Order: sequence, then structure tokens, then C-alpha cells
Amino acid sequence: MNMSPPQETALTPAARARAWLADNLTGRLRTDRAHDTPATLAELIAFEKALHEAGFAGITWPTAYAGHGLGLREHLEINREIGRAPAPNSVNSIGKELAGPIILAVGNDSQKERYLPAILKMQDIWCQGFSEPGAGSDLAALRTRAERMSEGWRINGQKIWTSGASKSQRCLLLARTGAAEERHKGLVLFAVPMDTPGIDVREIRSIDGQRSFCEVFFNDVIVSDADMLGAPDEGWAAATRVLSIERATNRMYRSWRFQSELEHLIAACRTDARATAIMQPYARQLAQVRIDIEMLKGLVETLIGRLMAGHEIGPNGSFPKLYWSEAHQRFARIAWEIVSQFPPGVEGPLRDLHARMADIYLSSRAETIYAGTTEIQLDIIAKRILNLKKAA
Repeated sequence: MNMSPPQETALTPAARARAWLADNLTGRLRTDRAHDTPATLAELIAFEKALHEAGFAGITWPTAYAGHGLGLREHLEINREIGRAPAPNSVNSIGKELAGPIILAVGNDSQKERYLPAILKMQDIWCQGFSEPGAGSDLAALRTRAERMSEGWRINGQKIWTSGASKSQRCLLLARTGAAEERHKGLVLFAVPMDTPGIDVREIRSIDGQRSFCEVFFNDVIVSDADMLGAPDEGWAAATRVLSIERATNRMYRSWRFQSELEHLIAACRTDARATAIMQPYARQLAQVRIDIEMLKGLVETLIGRLMAGHEIGPNGSFPKLYWSEAHQRFARIAWEIVSQFPPGVEGPLRDLHARMADIYLSSRAETIYAGTTEIQLDIIAKRILNLKKAA
């Protein structure tokens, strides 16, 4: 009789990701620990590079461009595990989740070969040059100009709230070739090298003490035709594709990260009788948060199902962005109310929890603004999905 154990089957993508994260997400990379010295940019880049090498970034990108050639279902399964783990946010989310899909859609073969592997290998970090002082959520009002020159394009203008610009090598830039009154016409998209002469990056310190936001000035910046993505008048179509991706699938793991934050709050409070007593009056509100999380997961699953069936995201991308930002902001306020009542000088699990929830609360203040404000999302849903008319 053969008493040898049955041969193990190959691990699923989710199981492989879970095991890899358990082994590699250590020390200062964990967001569920209080750190006197946070992880450095070099450490974060090294972690993301290793994440890709292990098969957990560029999941659906073609293997010809350093991707892993898997499907959206595997992408979702792996993102669930990334969300459940207390992993840091991506340093190169703009490159992986916005620039990459756009380059795959409208870039030529040379651009795909040049840009895409460098994104996944963390050789090029990208930022997004869309918002301007007078054109935030109303992107069609932007005024940064691109003028055709014999040597390419001359760009002049200003962008603001350009996340990560000071550490980026490329900018996904939207500029205007025609008059500002033309709104959606005459817009062009570029992949601008950030070391080009004439680019001035100025960091903006945010409420949480970080300097991730920047304003970027373009003063007679010359960009070659080789760095133009798509045709000169296709910028609006490409930009709206970017925004639908950003609102729907950007950081797909958010639903499960949201769940891990709630579970961390409850578990840590239960380690201390005082914290448990503080949390108890919020039981009904925390139950509603759990419902919000399940609703958000459902929205993500629905969109993935639509994509797998061959449908475009389109305006439906506004649903998860709107729901996540509003629900997560409510949770952040509740969590901060709880941890702010802890006695001074708490240690152990309560110190870790207090640090994490403080960070979440401060960063959450911008969640209903970036990637399109709540008001913009409601307007898109009303006009483009519900086909409602303006009130008289």
C-alpha cells in the first residue's frame, strides 16, 4: 500500500501572494505598527520591485512588457491579499494603475517597450499632471498649453496637487493645443521626462506632515513627438479613460484594506478593558461600517465582472470611488474619535492602533476630493447613468 502523502497541487495566486506577504512584509513596512522612523523611499521602492518579481504587480500586463499575462480574476484575487495585509501604499501607483493602462491602450509599440517594463521594475516612477489651480475636477477647463514646434512641442503652464512629482521620473501630462473655450477639443497627452529643462517642482506640505503633493511649473518645456501618447486631438478620450480607471480599479485592494483597518481597530481595542469600554458606544456605527465594506466589495466585483464580459468601465467607475471615499472618511472619523480617548502614553497594540488611525484620519480628509470630488461623481452618475435633466 502506498502510504506517501498526496502530491501538493500548485498554490493559487491568492495563496502564493498570502505566503509571500507573510514572509516579506516585515519591520518598518507594516502599516499596523507605530514607527519612530518610517520606511525610506529606497525601502519602499525595493519592496515594490520585489512584489513585481514575485508575480504580484503587472498581473494582467503582457509578458512582452515585463507583465505576468494573467487575467482580471487573478488580479482581483491577488489584490484581495494585498489589501488584507498591512502593506504600504504603492510608490508608483500612478505608473502601474493609470499610465500603464493608457500606454497599453493608445501607445505605440516603441512606447510600450520603453515605458512599461521600467514602470514595473521601479526604474521610472510616474506622477499625473492633470489638475490645475483653475481646473481641478473640471478637467476640461485646463489651460496648460502645448504648441507645435519643429523639434516637438513647447509646453507652458502650471499643475497642482501632483502627487509624488518630486520623486518621479515621468509625468502623465495633459495639455491644450487649442483655445481654452474649446473645452474637450484640442487636448493632448504626453509622457514627460521630469528632468527636462524648464520643469520646476515645488512640494506642498499637507495636514499629515507629508510632502507628497506638489505644484509643477512648465516654462518653455520641449517635449518630443516620441513622448506624445496617441494623436494630438485624442487627449480628452485618453484622459477620461484614465479617470474611469482611476475611479474604478485604481488600488482595487482598497475594499479589503478598509476591512483590515476595521478589524485592526476592533481587535486592538479588545486587548484592553479601557479601550473596549471606549469602543462599546460605537458598536452600531461600526456595524454600519462593516455593511459599507461589503457594499464596496460588491461594487468592485460587479465592475470586474463587466470588464471580464468585455464592457468598458465608463461612468460606472464613479460608483466605487464615490462610495469608498465617503464611507472610508466616515470610518476614519469614528476611529479617531475612539483612539483619541485612549489614556496618554499607551503602549503595545493600543500605541500601534493610535498611530495607524491618526494617519488614516488625516489622509482621509482628501479622499472626497482627489480623483474627482464627490460633487463631480454625483454629477456624472446623474447625467450619464441616470440621464437626469437639470432642474429648471
